[in-house]
Amino acid sequence: MENRVFFPQAALDQWIVDGDVDLNKGELTILGNGAGGGQGRRYLVEEAVRVMRDVSGQGDTASLIGRVKTRAWLESQGGEIVETSMLLGDAAYDVEPGWVGTPVGTYSQHLAGPAASAAGGADWASSDEELLAKFLAKHL
Repeated sequence: MENRVFFPQAALDQWIVDGDVDLNKGELTILGNGAGGGQGRRYLVEEAVRVMRDVSGQGDTASLIGRVKTRAWLESQGGEIVETSMLLGDAAYDVEPGWVGTPVGTYSQHLAGPAASAAGGADWASSDEELLAKFLAKHL
């Protein structure tokens, strides 16, 4: 199973304004000082939501609470998403909009690539998970 990460829209908006990431044509790139060797790390992203809670009282019959699902998948299941709300059949949910990202290549390939090499070797992370933890610790 490949690594995937959820990027909340509100956080992404701030990171873009701050110049920490770039989002272009379905690809998110970590910019800046390369915290943990992250400079130039790229993720293919797709619109998604994190399902927060059932607000209809119908119960979570689809077992979605706490999960991240792509917008395309939810819509293929009959889901209707408007801002931070989703209807799915008779159920209504609060959702957090964002993007789900899949790393481009392995972390080892990233470290061997030109963007990571140009950033220098200070404070490298040993994995995608550590890279993201360092990035989030610095930017949240």
